[in-house]
Amino acid sequence: MGTIRVIIAKPGLDGHDRGAKVVARALRDAGVEVIYTGLHQTAEQIVAAAIQEDADAIGLSILSGAHMTQFRRVLELLAERGATDITVFGGGIIPGADIAELERLGVARIFTPGAPTQEIVDWVKTTLGGRASSGAARTVP
Repeated sequence: MGTIRVIIAKPGLDGHDRGAKVVARALRDAGVEVIYTGLHQTAEQIVAAAIQEDADAIGLSILSGAHMTQFRRVLELLAERGATDITVFGGGIIPGADIAELERLGVARIFTPGAPTQEIVDWVKTTLGGRASSGAARTVP
């Protein structure tokens, strides 16, 4: 089993990335390999990075209110590219009713503001630990 690899991304126009950086640091400190894509990423850029980096998961941080659009697009692109084995999770200011809908769409977990970083680390390790990247290349159509 290899190291867990996670893309942390800030999609869209949201310019506040402190929370994403805190989560990225906590995951790194816990032994997870983290690739932070930076601000203002498109769903296409995020999915391309996840496939190129052979990531186990994509963590989206969204505070702008565009969570339904952004998560849906990332999930659509993963499906189009045959990469539905990449787990999608995220966090931000997301109403409870939208969390239920996002989970129905295929988002594995949503963390709301104030979630302890240890809770996020534990979830990532528990959820992804058994299937961390083995170095096998993913076939991309």
